[in-house]
Amino acid sequence: MSKEKVKIGFVGVGGMGQCAHLKNYMTLGDRCEVVAIAELVEEQGKAVASRYGIPGVYPSHAEMLEKEELDGIVASQPFNRHGVLLPEILRAGVPVFTEKPLAASVAVGEKIVESVEQSGTWHMVGYHKRSDPATMRARVEIDRLVETGELGKMTYVRILMPAGDWVASGFNDLIRVDGPRPEMDFDPPAEDMSAEIYGQYTGFVNYYIHQVNLMRHLLGEPYQVTYADPSGVLLAGQSEGGVACTIEMSPYQTSIDWQESALVCFERGYVRIELPAPLASNRPGKVEILRDSGEGEPETVVPQLPWVHAMRQQAMNFIAAIKGEMEPMTVAEEALQDLQVARQYIRLRTGV
Repeated sequence: MSKEKVKIGFVGVGGMGQCAHLKNYMTLGDRCEVVAIAELVEEQGKAVASRYGIPGVYPSHAEMLEKEELDGIVASQPFNRHGVLLPEILRAGVPVFTEKPLAASVAVGEKIVESVEQSGTWHMVGYHKRSDPATMRARVEIDRLVETGELGKMTYVRILMPAGDWVASGFNDLIRVDGPRPEMDFDPPAEDMSAEIYGQYTGFVNYYIHQVNLMRHLLGEPYQVTYADPSGVLLAGQSEGGVACTIEMSPYQTSIDWQESALVCFERGYVRIELPAPLASNRPGKVEILRDSGEGEPETVVPQLPWVHAMRQQAMNFIAAIKGEMEPMTVAEEALQDLQVARQYIRLRTGV
């Protein structure tokens, strides 16, 4: 497999399917080949296939899976359809990629994890911020600092996520086909929440689940939510090892910018990450490392990162995982923890 091109099939080529995923895979022709797409809006499927030269076009994922031999599947779908679709797709027995979050409720997430376990394959969830070159570089440095202890213990992790222009002109080349949309099946709502509370939960996981996941990634261990500010601006928690952490959720917003950042503090320094808008192209994040050991001159290091954006690197990482060259960045089993953390937050905030 390592020298062969990976054969990829797409289930859904709507906005994110095209602009966050498909066009990035199409730039990786030395590593993969997109051989088929399944799209319920048939004219859209044909138009997208024509633009990108994709030979197989199907009106359903079932027909595509029956007729194509695939090494991996990218299923960019509404997250409240994952419980309906993924058990069927996983029966193909090949790795599957979906957007975040894993599901719209803990119960459906648990069902998906069971389906993954029964399938004998794995499911990578699209937390693209882990694949940003800045996050990957930062994680290497964080792991090194934890191992060596040269800057002391990790003391605090803070993530700031102001609302902003997450698209960054990323939909400029989107193919839109007008016409009726077929009816689709969706997952049932959570049974342990009222419609109002469930709306708050799905809103939170839709917008902030990236940060919930990134927090665990930077801490290097699970954490629990200990406080939820009633205004919805602040989530506070503590890791298994006792490290304090916070997520600040849109304390302000920007109209044509994106100012997301993460700060990982040690006793004598820090690793800071600045992340670009999710659909920004050919632009990595930025890493800044402060080392002040108390011996010699303090220094601040800013590594120069390659001109690769997170969504493209994420596609590269999925392909590499299929080839057995690395582990998937976030699998369904871990993504389920994100839904559980989100439920903790909503319970603390609402009392339900």
